[in-house]
Amino acid sequence: MISLNSIIFNGMDATPIDVQVQLSSGLSKPEFNIIGLADRAVKESAERIRNVLSALNLSLPPKRLTVNLSPADVEKSGSHFDLPILCGILCAIGVLPESELEKYVIMGEVGLDGAIVKTDAVLPASVWADAHNLGIICPGDQGSQARWAGHTNILAPFHVVQLINHFNNTQTLSVPELTTPESQTNTALDMADVHGQSAAKRALEIAAAGGHAMLMVGPPGAGKTMLASRLPTIMPEMTANEILETSTIYSIAGELSGRGLISSRPFRSVHHTSSPVALAGGGSDARPGEISLAHNGVLFLDELPEFNRATLEILRQPMESGRILISRARRNATYPARFQLIAAMNPCPCGHLGNAAMSCTRAPRCAEAYQNKISGPLLDRIDLHVDVDAVKPWEMASDNAPRETSTEIRARVVAARNRQISRQGCVNAQLDGPELMRHAALSDELTEFLNSAAEKMGMSARGYNRIKRLARTIADLRGSENIEMSDLAEALSYRPINRGKYGVKL
Repeated sequence: MISLNSIIFNGMDATPIDVQVQLSSGLSKPEFNIIGLADRAVKESAERIRNVLSALNLSLPPKRLTVNLSPADVEKSGSHFDLPILCGILCAIGVLPESELEKYVIMGEVGLDGAIVKTDAVLPASVWADAHNLGIICPGDQGSQARWAGHTNILAPFHVVQLINHFNNTQTLSVPELTTPESQTNTALDMADVHGQSAAKRALEIAAAGGHAMLMVGPPGAGKTMLASRLPTIMPEMTANEILETSTIYSIAGELSGRGLISSRPFRSVHHTSSPVALAGGGSDARPGEISLAHNGVLFLDELPEFNRATLEILRQPMESGRILISRARRNATYPARFQLIAAMNPCPCGHLGNAAMSCTRAPRCAEAYQNKISGPLLDRIDLHVDVDAVKPWEMASDNAPRETSTEIRARVVAARNRQISRQGCVNAQLDGPELMRHAALSDELTEFLNSAAEKMGMSARGYNRIKRLARTIADLRGSENIEMSDLAEALSYRPINRGKYGVKL
């Protein structure tokens, strides 16, 4: 019996798979069976492999060929089992040496002509292989991904013939080159492009500095989407651990392709017609959704009340815990989901509430119904609520004053973030429990002021703590270790007690 190594992923957790191949005598013609709770994609590999063997001028012997994927009680899915099954068969008929291939984790889809095609999860598979002192055999287009795991015992053939020649010493497969991570930041975007909106830009700076969630409310064309799209340009660079973790999620989701790692903070703009599964993740193979693809980056939800309410409620638990558990009938998968939520909405269906010349005749009742589509518990988890007023076109045309660039704002954000990391090891939005009490301590005067404000505003305990986190971030932007009255007052101004000129509670 031939036994080779492959792998599957349940969320971020790896499960090693033993690919066992056995030829049994007693038949007059070949018979090919794949067992071990394999799905349709895995079972179809039998036909692909038959054609590959034919392309190589090889054929199966007149025996019963059984492929067992162990452990048998774990569901196997994906076309990446093609290559380990083919390698096992080639070992069984004496073309490849089992003693050499058993030192590798093998994964890759195989085309009918023997080409080795891209597959998912090569990066995390390479990380797992390196941790277990194994090499990895993967598609040639993804060899550079595998190199980012930190080891060089990698074979990345483009064709099965290259693999056969390598182990028969007629060709040497070189170690794949380590490519530079691909930047996804749109360098054409800059905060200097935004005219006016000083209050919204200030709130965006605070959000970037402390990792806080933010909601912008304003009429159509006010610049809400424009502001949100420029948030990544003022956020700090990703750390090495963040790059590897984010790239792993993209690799499992099949969105890393053949490029380098994700080195810029993700910006996921989700359409309001998206389903709960698209946002949370799931499906038969429990793949990551948008909130996990936004891990270490920004999740932007435009037209917030237009989302299905059940879809929005999915955000509540990940916003608190930073991860999401996807439970399905046959598997449970856990993914990181430490995203920064930035949302935008119109104040009412027509978007012109407060504008006597353009608002509809149903105001303000229509605004109440529209804004009530968003649940109170979700709003309570959003730290900054900001009104974004429309800028008049003639004011934009005559605005020649110099505006701060993303680089200038980013310098302040990075300085504030560095203070947080050196002080507590995380951004302020993640502070909780004793850590929050210690690092966001208030004087007796400030505590009395906050208690009074919380009572008048009907603030929850969660909202109370979020005010302290927000004030801590504002103090960090000032470069102060102590929270002052001005910091606390500004933090309170971002809480939703009343929507001001709109006259509607949110």
